[in-house]
Amino acid sequence: MFILFLAVLVIAAVVIFSVQNAVPVSVTFLAWKFGASLAVIVFLVFVIGIVVTALFGLVLRLKMRLGEGRRKQKR
Repeated sequence: MFILFLAVLVIAAVVIFSVQNAVPVSVTFLAWKFGASLAVIVFLVFVIGIVVTALFGLVLRLKMRLGEGRRKQKR
């Protein structure tokens, strides 16, 4: 329940920040350059962070399950 509450707070903070900072900006990353609203960029970075975190969590869970399976086979 605490994690859900924390997630709602973080999402609310991102939404408030995005709405208050809706000015167009230019972003450069290596050779890639584009312009968009700061709200869109913040939202995209937030979503990318969620996806990367979920992928790392999935990898860790799979490693733990594989390790448990190997331990059971050795017995």
